Amino acid sequence: MPNANEDTSPALNQVQQRAVSELLRVAPVADELARRFQEAGFSLALVGGSVRDALLGRLGNDLDFTTDARPEDVLKIVRPWADAVWEVGIAFGTVGAQKQARVGDADRCFQIEVTTYRSEAYDRSSRKPEVSYGDSIEEDLVRRDFTVNAMAVALPEKTFIDPHGGIGDLEARVLRTPGTPEESFSDDPLRMMRAARFAAQLDFDVAPEVVTAIKDMAGRIEIVSAERVRDELNKLILSAHPRKGLTLLVDNGLAGHVLPELPALRLESDEHHRHKDVYDHTLIVLEQAMALEEEPDLALRLAALLHDIGKPRTRRFEKDGRVSFHHHEVVGAKMTKKRMIALKYSNELVKDVSRLVELHLRFHGYGTGEWTDSAVRRYVRDAGPLLDRLHKLTRSDCTTRNKRKAAALSRAYDGLEERIAQLQEREELDAIRPDLDGNQIMEILGVKPGPAVGKAYKYLLELRLENGPMEHDAAVAALKEWWAEQEEQG
Repeated sequence: MPNANEDTSPALNQVQQRAVSELLRVAPVADELARRFQEAGFSLALVGGSVRDALLGRLGNDLDFTTDARPEDVLKIVRPWADAVWEVGIAFGTVGAQKQARVGDADRCFQIEVTTYRSEAYDRSSRKPEVSYGDSIEEDLVRRDFTVNAMAVALPEKTFIDPHGGIGDLEARVLRTPGTPEESFSDDPLRMMRAARFAAQLDFDVAPEVVTAIKDMAGRIEIVSAERVRDELNKLILSAHPRKGLTLLVDNGLAGHVLPELPALRLESDEHHRHKDVYDHTLIVLEQAMALEEEPDLALRLAALLHDIGKPRTRRFEKDGRVSFHHHEVVGAKMTKKRMIALKYSNELVKDVSRLVELHLRFHGYGTGEWTDSAVRRYVRDAGPLLDRLHKLTRSDCTTRNKRKAAALSRAYDGLEERIAQLQEREELDAIRPDLDGNQIMEILGVKPGPAVGKAYKYLLELRLENGPMEHDAAVAALKEWWAEQEEQG
């Protein structure tokens, strides 16, 4: 397979051979589609992340292609062939398709995107890029974000196209831009965040000149829509090495524009270790939470990242020399909600993450098991469906180097989880309800729907949390006694 750079070093040839084997694995789909384009008089090439992943031996079911055909021509070629076609990105020259195909002994479902050669750039005031179509693959590749994403394989002949030395950068595990980074980031400022995201996903280093450009141009990210920033941030946070990407954002000023609460944690200290860096603590908590996951969990990772953001605003220097952060979990929950709303997260995710931040300190009142059953019930009730995540966040929040203290905290939490399990088995904690429902309350008290029923329900719920399940007659007696007191007061 020829290389446009004509580099015949054994290492590169070996990497290329791996790419060939990967491409042959999906050849039935790629070749079939390429022949259809060829018959219609157009070119087709596998491009970008698909080529990169093929070279890394990790090509999946998502295939990206580029072509000289305009979107309307792409639709004509793809529609009769694909199982499904969508036009969501057609304004940007992209046609999406789905194709079921047999590869080896298995049926696979490929998600395909075919994009017309293009060049795009932001003007100085717009949040949306202007798109114009190009006529050559070289023109298309030079507009791509990084050299490792600026390689292509022309199909069906499988000619390797690498005008910017991407294969060498891939071998060196480094992120560079095809042109100057200043031009690239001016064209699309989101590429600065993509540098951090790819560093985190691929565990690559970012070239020094790219880092310098990010530092100089960080403010330019303000022109990009909150939704696009959020999507890149999510991919970074859900990656295998988020610390690497987050460090790049913080060290070079980008975080100050998209997640300013994170760099604000630097050099803050918590109430237990006066000189402890809360920023570093936060990254450790994130990594410890990841270690407890069954699969990447955005809500848990965001909560770990944001759990202490209320500390800078609540820091107090006490008379005895300690530093305190009273109620930082409450302040942090409000800050979390505000930041996530600004980044256009869903209402459900905003609610879940801010609630986890609010509850992350609750366990520290547990001590060595002094909580009553009532307190344990309230812990479970307040966490609700977030209980499993709260367990993981709370355990992750212990970053002390004092092994004896860490072991004691772990034992205490083990004890709490055992008590929760026992109570759940005995009392069905997951579905805590008052011992009487609304209809029964109205019947017993002889009242119609209204505020009084709600107050009675709340009273019975508190009674249930305090004492556990009650017999029906005891619950009726307690309700009547409470109602008599209400009538006396009223």
